[in-house]
Amino acid sequence: MKNTQVSIGLSNPKSPTNVGAVMRAAGCYRVDNVIYTGERYDRAAKFQTDTKSMSRKIPLTGVNSLLDDLPADTHIVCVELAEGAIPLPHFQHPENALYVFGPEDGTIAQDVVDRADAVVYVPTVGCMNLAATVNVLLYDRLAKSEDMLAGDELIRQSRDNRNHLVVKTKATA
Repeated sequence: MKNTQVSIGLSNPKSPTNVGAVMRAAGCYRVDNVIYTGERYDRAAKFQTDTKSMSRKIPLTGVNSLLDDLPADTHIVCVELAEGAIPLPHFQHPENALYVFGPEDGTIAQDVVDRADAVVYVPTVGCMNLAATVNVLLYDRLAKSEDMLAGDELIRQSRDNRNHLVVKTKATA
């Protein structure tokens, strides 16, 4: 596999539920780290612990700015319903990316969008929630990747331990 760096940046996420669902998506799609700004998540996280198990595997870090201290080869990709944005099906993902998502009850700051290498949107009717948008973006990246893992071994490693389902061909059924 290529040596890539994929990061998720959350601008002032609203709740631990949102962040927890993003962390689960990050684990499923092999994101390297998740960073976030704002104080709302920190205040709410004291009362909910659904991000703890995944944050042991993927760093979850509060930062003052999503764009500070990025490696030089990082492409900033904002994901937002913004006029002039690129529809996700037409977007080619960079190898090294920081995908920036706004809060569910707001938007990405204009100064962040102005520094972006690309702004993309998921062409839906209406808007999706934060975790759904992260999942769709990361799936699109995977689907377009030349390094996609596939096969029965991946299925066995990924599925719930109570799932032993096997697809039988019509000839063997």
